[in-house]
Amino acid sequence: MKAFYGDLKLGILGGGQLGRMLIQQAINYNVTVKILDPDREAPCRKLCDEFTVGSLSDYETVYNFGKTVDLLTIEIEKVNVDALEQLEKEGVLVYPQSRIIRLIQDKGLQKQFFKENDIPTADFQIISSPQQLQQSLIPFPYIQKLRKDGYDGKGVYKVIDESYLAGAFKEPSLIEQWIDFEKEIAVIVARNENGEISTFPMVEMEFNPKANLVEFLIAPSTLPFAIQQKAEQIAKKIADSLKIVGLLAVEMFLDKQGRILVNELAPRPHNSGHQTIEGNVVSQFEQHLRAIFNQPLGDTSCLNNAIMVNVLGEAGYEGPAIYQGIEKVLKVPGVYIHLYGKALTKPFRKMGHVTIVDADREKAIEKARFVQKTLKVIS
Repeated sequence: MKAFYGDLKLGILGGGQLGRMLIQQAINYNVTVKILDPDREAPCRKLCDEFTVGSLSDYETVYNFGKTVDLLTIEIEKVNVDALEQLEKEGVLVYPQSRIIRLIQDKGLQKQFFKENDIPTADFQIISSPQQLQQSLIPFPYIQKLRKDGYDGKGVYKVIDESYLAGAFKEPSLIEQWIDFEKEIAVIVARNENGEISTFPMVEMEFNPKANLVEFLIAPSTLPFAIQQKAEQIAKKIADSLKIVGLLAVEMFLDKQGRILVNELAPRPHNSGHQTIEGNVVSQFEQHLRAIFNQPLGDTSCLNNAIMVNVLGEAGYEGPAIYQGIEKVLKVPGVYIHLYGKALTKPFRKMGHVTIVDADREKAIEKARFVQKTLKVIS
């Protein structure tokens, strides 16, 4: 690997907020960052050294972009994997590896991987046609997920009884047992090429029921140590089984019987790790860079109680973004605002996040509720 003197060219597929925060960290390591994104107004456009407008799913575009860098990483999984495979054959480092991105692009393959590697997960069945759905082996209610292209709650459908089958997805999908969970939890794990593995402490998540995405996140968890330890062991086992290089977010359910079941994986920085920027010794973004550059992994300890609140576009507003309540929020000690540079807002669009740190957990939660109530994105 070239020394960190600005001649190390890192390519990132995707120019959204995850890429933006990755660049903010890469600057500290003198890394030259190139971005490929289809949106010429993407959040990364003003921060990177070179911005290319182009399709992430087009073979030639991804291949040609990859030939200009030393190392290629992603901030979104929906990319052309055939191009990444070819680049690997020609000596370009691709982390996470193309085979892992291929696996994670397909929720059916992901579930089969869990089954083959004894990773605890909800009972499931792979469905290739609406007819198969009629003969489901999973009892009602269950969740139907598209095998490909679902994200942030899109491509997910709850089938409560037979009357819901008419609205079900027709495309290849999987159905899985409905889990009556106690809590949604997540562990972010990193692995470098040397095989060093490190986890961030487990976090607890609250979801926005309308948008079905993380709205509120609390770290560190106060759930029993045995549960936290088990969740971290599962994340390490997955990273080791995959032999991934980079960061892996492992989203899990804790059910009412105290079992941990893995829901989904994301092979990149993740919404459930944003609080690490202020809340941990090393952030998820720095850890990802350390892992893909095959450097020693950092100390993931929590420095404080940290709550992360997603700043979402308000319902009923679409157009140029106006941020209401910033001054009130900034008066609160321990509040850190991260806006993503998106010019236009729309309902539930991720426009930023706020991290709240406080030595007193209850005070941190109280401040986070205030931020949620006060900071609004309208148009």
